[in-house]
Amino acid sequence: MNPIIAILKEHNIADEQINQLFEALTENPLMAMGIVQQLGIPQDKLQQLMGLVMQNPGLIKEAVEELGLDFAKVEAAKEKLSSSQ
Repeated sequence: MNPIIAILKEHNIADEQINQLFEALTENPLMAMGIVQQLGIPQDKLQQLMGLVMQNPGLIKEAVEELGLDFAKVEAAKEKLSSSQ
């Protein structure tokens, strides 16, 4: 299991919420950050989660694929975010 998904499940985050988070990530990464904060994950675990993502961004792709979502949308959202800055 993907370590991002494992940490979310470890904190009793429902599959529906995990899918919602990654769908938001594919459409609007800023919105996804708001969802992450609302999940009630303790700060230390949230930092661990963010550290995992920063050290290995490929984990996002793996998680999106594991959930059966479209990674091309993640790439498009990332480009849209970059171009708006």
